[in-house]
Amino acid sequence: MDDEKSKRIAAAKSKIKRQFSKLDARTKKIAESLIDNAAFMVVTLEDLQAKINTDGAVSKYQNGANQWGTKKSPEVEIYNSMIKNHMSIMKQLTDLLPKPDDDGGGQKDDGFDEFVNNR
Repeated sequence: MDDEKSKRIAAAKSKIKRQFSKLDARTKKIAESLIDNAAFMVVTLEDLQAKINTDGAVSKYQNGANQWGTKKSPEVEIYNSMIKNHMSIMKQLTDLLPKPDDDGGGQKDDGFDEFVNNR
């Protein structure tokens, strides 16, 4: 990996860490791997977007001497898969955040979410 990409990943990691600074020390340690992966995916998704914007979402192929066609570009396939994984990681991270209590102006946890999720 080149230095420029490493710097971009470090910047993305720092930005994500700031968003999750309210996590307690134990949870931060657990979340570290998720944050590392999320930062890598942010930068990789940006690179894939640039490639797709430049080259398009479709690529041409030749299958035999006279058989030509178009298909979804490999970058689009990778992007689609990675964006789903990135969204999953971000959901896992946000689920680690403490729930707001009455003092913070948020709603107190009444157990309804847990009830619904366990059905």
